[in-house]
Parts: sequence; C-alpha cells; structure tokens
Amino acid sequence: MKPVRPEPKAVPAPQAEPAPPAAPTSKAIPAPQAEPESEPEPEGEPGPAAAEPGEQEPAVDGSAGRRRLKAALWPPRLSRGQLVVALLLFSLGLGLAIQVRSTNDHHSQLRGARQEDLVRILDELDSRQQRLQQEKAELEQSLAKLENSSNQAKEAQEQTRKKVTELGVLAGTVRATGPGIVLTVDDPQGQVKADMLLDTLQELRAAGAEAIQINDVRVVVNTYFTDLSGGGVQIDGKKVSQPYRFTVVGNPQDLTPALNIPGGVVRTLESHQARATITQQQKVVVDALVDPKTPQYAKPASK
Repeated sequence: MKPVRPEPKAVPAPQAEPAPPAAPTSKAIPAPQAEPESEPEPEGEPGPAAAEPGEQEPAVDGSAGRRRLKAALWPPRLSRGQLVVALLLFSLGLGLAIQVRSTNDHHSQLRGARQEDLVRILDELDSRQQRLQQEKAELEQSLAKLENSSNQAKEAQEQTRKKVTELGVLAGTVRATGPGIVLTVDDPQGQVKADMLLDTLQELRAAGAEAIQINDVRVVVNTYFTDLSGGGVQIDGKKVSQPYRFTVVGNPQDLTPALNIPGGVVRTLESHQARATITQQQKVVVDALVDPKTPQYAKPASK
C-alpha cells in the first residue's frame, strides 16, 4: 500500500496549470507530422490538384450547352415547306424500296425457273419488242402524214389568201400600192371627151397597168365613161372634173413609152389643146374602192 504514495509526484500538476495556454503548442505538434504528407509538393502533384477546380467550370458550361441544344432540337419545329419535302422524300424512298423489292422478287423467280420457262419468257419479250417497234413505226408514219396534211393545209390557206388579195386588187375591193406613174391631163378648152379617156385607159391596160384610179374613182372591169350634155365626163355614173388624174400601178418603164408613142395618147390629147404630164414614181397608192355587186345573171359554171 505504501507504493501508492507516489501521488505526491503529481505535484507538478499545479505547474501544468499554465498548460492551457500551451495547448495550442501541444496541438501544433501533430502539424510537423503532417509535413511529410506535404513533401510531395515539389514533385508537381499539387499542380493538377490545383487545376481541378478550373476543370469543373467547363463541365458546368458544357452541361448547360447540351441543355440548350436539347431544348432547341426538341420538340422539333418544322415549317410547312420542310414538312412537304420530308413527305416527298419519304414517298420516294418508299417507292424505291418497293421497286427494289419487286425486282428482287422477280429475279428470285427467274433464278428458280427452268430452262424451258426462261426460253419462253425470252420469246415473249422478243415478240413484245417487235410489236412495240411496229407500233412505233406506224405512229411515226401517222405523225408524218399529219404533218404533211397540216403543211398542205397551211400552204393551201396561204395560197387562198394570196389569191383573194390578187382578185381584190383586180376587183377594186382592196387598196393597191407599188411603182407606177401619175398621168395628169389638163383640158382648159374642155375638148377632152369620154372616148379619149377610154382610149387612155385601154393603152395603160395594154402596157401592163395592174391598178388604175381616175381622180377618186377606181377603174375595174365594168367601168364605163359617158359624156355630159353640159360638158364634162362621168365615170361609173360619177362626174369627174378636169384636170383628170390617172394614178396607175405598173412598170414605169413600160407605161411611159406606151403613152408617148407617135400617134398615141399624148399626141392625141395635145391635138385637142390638152396637156398631158407624166410623172414616174417608185411608190404610188391606189386607195379608191368599189362596192362589189352580186351578179344578177352570171353563175359559176360547173365543170
């Protein structure tokens, strides 16, 4: 029991009273033991550890970007045009798939066919090709005939229009223009009679005149001249006064000499104190027209 007495050695406990302030130092003793854990710092390991906080920030931005991309793509926003294009592409793809499938089925059927069947199929294809070639030739012949008929019809119509124009010029129902002459007859003494004008007209026609107009009267096949009792001349029942002006469409090189021949129209008019003046022109216009009359007795003769 006496050995228990050493309790008095605990007397230094009172000296430990200042230990409370030293508690921090006693707590700092483990710090040097942690220093070996911090010794790897010179080897560069803390560098990656320090970069970890920086690498987490892009991860946050990337997730946000993915969320924005997902929000933009879903639900999909399609315009009307894009929807139509998508439907067309789908239909095209479906048609191609069906065609490919049918072709494959046909090829598989041919692969399993016998030689006699293949020969028969080839014969049928040859016969069908010949029929198609024949139909093509017939259609081409029909097309050629139609084109020829159309061309002939157009040519006939063109010829008809041309003939109508020519007959209209001769009948006086169509205006005429071209090279020609203008013959002016001045008759101050009033000696020019209807027969002189008729002779002038006949001379012009014989020289190749194609359209003739005297003053404002168109000369046609049934034109007639009469003398008035009080002087003057009537043409087709219309009185015309002098000077008498002949507007003639024809070749000037033929018409002028025909009027100036010895004893011709010009000499005859001069002998009756009338003066005839001829002017050649590259373009004259015969614009007087007549009203066509339906023949009362004449009818087209049958062949």
